[in-house]
Amino acid sequence: VQLQASGGGLAQAGGSLRLSCAASARTSSDYVMGWFRQAPGKEREFVATISRSGAFTYYADSVKGRFTISRDNAKNTVYLQMNSLKPEDTAVYCCAAAPRVGGRYSSTSKSYDYWGQGTLVTVSS
Repeated sequence: VQLQASGGGLAQAGGSLRLSCAASARTSSDYVMGWFRQAPGKEREFVATISRSGAFTYYADSVKGRFTISRDNAKNTVYLQMNSLKPEDTAVYCCAAAPRVGGRYSSTSKSYDYWGQGTLVTVSS
């Protein structure tokens, strides 16, 4: 599975961006999907995850209430709507696919087997 993330860019604090992650596989609905981010000088951290059907989602506390993950399985695409952006949201955002997860979703990076190249989000104050 190849993943292509897009939609990053420069936003002002309080603004919004929507990231997209297009999957190459027609069976992408078989995968739990997630978004992770890595800020300069910091470790990669979990952002959001969504179940195969899209019915269940889970967020990091730092983005809960501001970010929304969704998916369109017909288009093999996962989205991350980011609202009320803060400078601390600045990072490279990567989408990932987890075919082996037995539960609804996963916030653990080790569960994910396929990773996209990342898209840079910069939030200015």
